[in-house]
Amino acid sequence: MWRVHSAFQDCLNELLLIIEEVFVRKLSTTEPSGEQLRSTARQCTQKLQIFLQERFKSLSGRMETFLVNKVFSVPSNVLLPEDQPHEKYPQGLEEVLKLESSLTDLQQAYQTELCARQALLAELDEQRDVREQLDGILKWIEELQAMWMQEGMGSFNSSFHGMIQSVRKLQTVIGEISK
Repeated sequence: MWRVHSAFQDCLNELLLIIEEVFVRKLSTTEPSGEQLRSTARQCTQKLQIFLQERFKSLSGRMETFLVNKVFSVPSNVLLPEDQPHEKYPQGLEEVLKLESSLTDLQQAYQTELCARQALLAELDEQRDVREQLDGILKWIEELQAMWMQEGMGSFNSSFHGMIQSVRKLQTVIGEISK
């Protein structure tokens, strides 16, 4: 409507200027005073312009109401393509609220699963570190066992068991000495 109003104003202004020039030209041939004729024609043109603008304002208000009510509104018996799913699957307020609550529950469950996944990945990283440490200890024990066999000191398992008992006895003696 604003564009229509602006276009009409532009056309009205151009038309009034042309009409004013035609009147001045026609009347200047019959009346000798040209400057006074021009100022009188300008005043009359301005009065006519004000009158036409007021009339157009009232008409444009009625035209806008007509356009909104008759042209830009969709009758109740017409179904737009974007409204067809709503016709096929009508939903009441209760169903919408139920769907929204289930959506909220699913989002919370997803967040929980995401946190659990992150915790499991952290645990898996920790287990990898422990596994690497255990592999290092097993490699050290295998090297120790190979050296033990090379030196001919007998069975590694029984000797290792005896060495552990000796270390425990040393720890108890050191504890008693510290007390």
